Amino acid sequence: MRWNIPNILTVMRLLAAPGVPMAYVLFPSPMADWVALILFVGASFTDFLDGYLARKWNQISNFGRMLDPIADKVMVVIALLVVVSFSQMDAFILIPVVIILFREIFVSGLREFLGADASRLQVTKLAKWKTTVQMVAIAAILLTHMLGIYVTTNSFAMDQAYAWQVMTGEVQDNSNLYTLYQSYVYVGNAGIILIWLAALLTFITGFDYFRKALPFLKEET
Repeated sequence: MRWNIPNILTVMRLLAAPGVPMAYVLFPSPMADWVALILFVGASFTDFLDGYLARKWNQISNFGRMLDPIADKVMVVIALLVVVSFSQMDAFILIPVVIILFREIFVSGLREFLGADASRLQVTKLAKWKTTVQMVAIAAILLTHMLGIYVTTNSFAMDQAYAWQVMTGEVQDNSNLYTLYQSYVYVGNAGIILIWLAALLTFITGFDYFRKALPFLKEET
């Protein structure tokens, strides 16, 4: 095992994953939202950085190849559980999350079954895009939750009927409630679109892995 910078970044990403839900245990909102978002975005950036540095500095190792996909899956799965807790079982969020979680567990099971032959299931460019879209979608949903806290806090500082008129732009007001609400809506819609796109890419790549694994699943006669 080599303790080079790319491998250290991968370990840091793995350790940051449980910090996302723990932020909501240790801190009140919106501080918890800030901590969770910074941890997740920072960890997501290391997913690109460790691979880039490993290739640039010729520091690719077996430890890194083993741990990198594990760190990605742990980070995404734990963050998705946080996202589900925000969604209150909203189908627009729950369905794509279920698809993503099902695929991740299914492909991990395939790799475990194949053992030495799992090297045939190489990570494709589409699978890398899938991971990127997943991370951006999760970051957008975490940001949406944080914006929602600020919108709620600001709206309750004024009369509710008047606050709604400000949020919808019917009434001009010096407060930042209108901007916050519009940002909340736009980022929230982007998060939903991206999580569904991630689910689609997840399904396609999962089916591709299953197709490649089929020859090894046939019974001997």
